[in-house]
Amino acid sequence: MDAMLMMLAAFAGYIVMYQLYGRYIGRKIFALSGQAPVPAKEMEDGVDYVPTKKEIIFGHHFTSIAGTGPIVGPAIAVIWGWVPAMIWIFVGSIMMGAVHDFGALILSMRNQGKSVSEITSKYINPRTKLFFFVVVFLDLLIITAIFGLVIAVIFNMYPASVLPVWLEVPIAMWLGFMIYRRGANALTWSIVALVLMYATVVLGTYLPIKLSAIGGLPPTGIWTVALLVYAFIASTLPVTTLLQPRDFINSHQLLVALALMVIGVFAATFSGSQLHIVAPAVQAAPEGAPPMLPFLFITIACGAISGFHSLVSSGTTAKQVESENDSLFVGYGSMLTEAVLSTLVIVAVAAGIGLGYHTGEGATLTGIDAWSTHYSSWAAAKGLGSKIAAFVYGAANMIEAAGIPHAVALAIMGVFVASFAGTTMDTATRIERYALTELFSNSPIRIFENKYVSTAVAVFLAGCLAFSSGGDGKGALSLWPLFGCINQILAALVLTTVTVYLKQRGGLSWIISGIPAIFLGAMTVWAILINQGMYMEKGNMLLSSLNLLVLCVSLWVAAEAIIKFLKTEAGTPATEAS
Repeated sequence: MDAMLMMLAAFAGYIVMYQLYGRYIGRKIFALSGQAPVPAKEMEDGVDYVPTKKEIIFGHHFTSIAGTGPIVGPAIAVIWGWVPAMIWIFVGSIMMGAVHDFGALILSMRNQGKSVSEITSKYINPRTKLFFFVVVFLDLLIITAIFGLVIAVIFNMYPASVLPVWLEVPIAMWLGFMIYRRGANALTWSIVALVLMYATVVLGTYLPIKLSAIGGLPPTGIWTVALLVYAFIASTLPVTTLLQPRDFINSHQLLVALALMVIGVFAATFSGSQLHIVAPAVQAAPEGAPPMLPFLFITIACGAISGFHSLVSSGTTAKQVESENDSLFVGYGSMLTEAVLSTLVIVAVAAGIGLGYHTGEGATLTGIDAWSTHYSSWAAAKGLGSKIAAFVYGAANMIEAAGIPHAVALAIMGVFVASFAGTTMDTATRIERYALTELFSNSPIRIFENKYVSTAVAVFLAGCLAFSSGGDGKGALSLWPLFGCINQILAALVLTTVTVYLKQRGGLSWIISGIPAIFLGAMTVWAILINQGMYMEKGNMLLSSLNLLVLCVSLWVAAEAIIKFLKTEAGTPATEAS
């Protein structure tokens, strides 16, 4: 199938389903009201609770949920074939992921911007709070540590991206100053900031920064330390100082990157390059790969549905949306925009890589030979650097077809990936601070009410995990095999909570979240059980113990939710669920 036609069909589907299914859910299921009280206004403090225009908060929300998730997942899942990958991205994002993100956002906005742990405690029962927190905490800990490594790996692979990524910080703070202190027009000045940032991309192409080992620490270790320090600072600043303006720039950067890739698809299709999908349509048993069912639904998370999104919805976003009517655009719309990105990732790794692939021996391969070399086996395709490289090189090939020099195209995509990973990293740190504060809110331990203490604990634990394997900062990779299942079981549990909430509202509206919860929960438990057998067979006690813990905690929360669901009648007050 022609890559361009597949891309256009998917894009048209996302637009149609947002207008039909998304608006139906907002209007009929959640009954959005522009007059409803929202936490951003009721609890405004100028630091975390800040009423924000929907275009700006969309930028924050999207760049936070995106990160590298919608890139690395599809970039490896395509090994099972581009057809199953695209079906899951398309159907999953519309029917599951967007419902999950939007539902978590609405529930949090209707509960003072509280986290999903607190919301679950309210709508199911207080016993679930601690168990739910275990899943949330592991998810956030791995994200904070692993995304620091992701950026470090990108810096090491694409040194041209270093300067632009770091210079984006002062540019964003300047933009925040202009908008919030000087009253400048947000759109106009954000475009100026974007132009400045792309000027630094060109500068970075000519001034690449590649570190050498310092004091025994390899480059990845040095960058990981620097990024953890950055995450601490960024996540304690008021959202208007860095988080919002940086994410507004990144949302524009996303539009530029998407536009360049789309233009590249057209340019390559109608040029001598002839962009065609070279990956197999279906490849059920790649060498060394786990079974496509259930692992397709675990490998592609952010592009279809991801539990981390609910943490962003209920962590930072719910505290900034200034009207319930904006929540559909922010929550449902962001997920479909992420699906657009994942669709382009599929195009890049299934077709773009075929335009030219440089091997370690110096040869340049094209077509099916290029794809088959990179995806020769599960072991060859699953490495962190391999996933990123497949997308960056495939996308750069398409952008080059539009007339942009390949070196600049590589820098653009490297900065794009690193910027989004940085957003996710410090947002996850901020959310972990919220989670720690909430966990101890009703206990005699008051120290976690101090944002610097709770943030320091979050960063310290992430640092311990990152450097648990040595100075390279790759310790989080020891827990990375758990992340997919933890992330997806979290999504299934959040959908379960939404289902209980909708059951209380009456009718059969709970079906829109209940069916996705059952499907995703079943697939994830299936994967957890397969992994448990594998970890035990290999004698990996760390992964085996944590995997079993996640399974037990998840089944406990699910059982409590089912009991609550069966006992709940329409019109049950939320306080009775406490």
